[in-house]
Amino acid sequence: MSTKVNGARTTLLAARTAAVFVGLLACIARAADHWTQFRGPNAQGHSEAKGLPVSPADPANIRWRTEIHGRAWSSPVVWGKQVWLTTATEDGRQLYAVCVDADSGNIIHDLKLFDIAEPQFAHPFNTYASPTPVIEESRVYVTFGSPGTACLDTATGKVLWSRTDFVCNHYRGAGSSPVLFEGLLLMHFDGSDHQFVVALDKTTGKTVWQTRRSVDFKDLNEQGQPKLEGDLRKAFSTPVIATVDGQPQLVSLASYALYGYDVRSGKELWRMEQWECFSGSNIPIIGQGFIYSPLGHSRGQLWAIPLGEQGVIDPTRIRWKVGQNVPTRSSPILVNGLLYMVDDGGMATCIDTEDGREVWRQKIKSSYSASPIHADGRIYFFAESGHITTIEPGRAYKQLAEGKIEEGFMATPAIAGKAMFLRSKKALYRSETR
Repeated sequence: MSTKVNGARTTLLAARTAAVFVGLLACIARAADHWTQFRGPNAQGHSEAKGLPVSPADPANIRWRTEIHGRAWSSPVVWGKQVWLTTATEDGRQLYAVCVDADSGNIIHDLKLFDIAEPQFAHPFNTYASPTPVIEESRVYVTFGSPGTACLDTATGKVLWSRTDFVCNHYRGAGSSPVLFEGLLLMHFDGSDHQFVVALDKTTGKTVWQTRRSVDFKDLNEQGQPKLEGDLRKAFSTPVIATVDGQPQLVSLASYALYGYDVRSGKELWRMEQWECFSGSNIPIIGQGFIYSPLGHSRGQLWAIPLGEQGVIDPTRIRWKVGQNVPTRSSPILVNGLLYMVDDGGMATCIDTEDGREVWRQKIKSSYSASPIHADGRIYFFAESGHITTIEPGRAYKQLAEGKIEEGFMATPAIAGKAMFLRSKKALYRSETR
């Protein structure tokens, strides 16, 4: 009798375990079907997708190509059967959101959202539509920085709300992408005149909180760099949500400082000042109790900063610094205790997060603005020349494939299902193993 009871309990436990496992697989599958923001669901460049092509540029793997009008470096985002991205006329006078059918490549919506009579200056290396949208079920949120931000119904393309009242001189053009947390849409505005972080009610677009950057820039002219004043203040980085002692924090790279904010109130919790780099563009990497963050232009630096600090962090709290082959545009990626990155000139490096020491270094082709992606046991690098280099993560450099799409890449690709959505300088591609 006891054996039967234990057997029944074992069967019940097995059934419950199987149900949980199936549910977990379903959650992973659902997550793998969406690419919700810049660098994916957790903003760290990882995907749970399986069955991806080893060589995405191989013509045999290209399912469709759809030309996108205008000029833009924003990355695609994916929800189910829809791929959304932004674009703009080259002069910045007309700003658009475009929706492409993920299966066919047909354009579903091509929506002009804003007419800009007098666009701000954008550096030729940048565009007027560089920030990436953020998407959730039935809603997509797009921003072009100060010129305009809007929330759209993904089924109809209807504009649900918009904002054009944020004052910020982006100086070289906007670059920071929005993120969602609970009911908030969070954005950076780091310009030559104003530097602040803002949280909007995602339903109404109304401001919930707005916090000025606390670093004082007033002494920059005393450093003998008055002609660079605007560059020294502006930044392009996208914030990321980190969990610290069970509470969410907004980790936010600006110019000359890395900040942590209470997500719900906007209160500054800590900041790490650094006067070696400016105009931060990379997304900080969160993992293993640390923030691994490239710091910006001029003297490329990558710092390992402990999570959980308060106030103005003493520089002695930094675990380690790397000052060689650090990217100023693309972001690193963390895989199994190793950081992988490619600098602007194409030098790929693997760093051990334990001590910041270099594990290996390898030159790969071209220059890089797009960030690497980790999926299906591989890391993919996407060059401005159009070269795609695929490697196997590990303590030795092992290249698995190399291919090329001639139009070149400035945007970081998206992954959903078993497909990669690659935005070149002219078109959107769907690549998958066939």
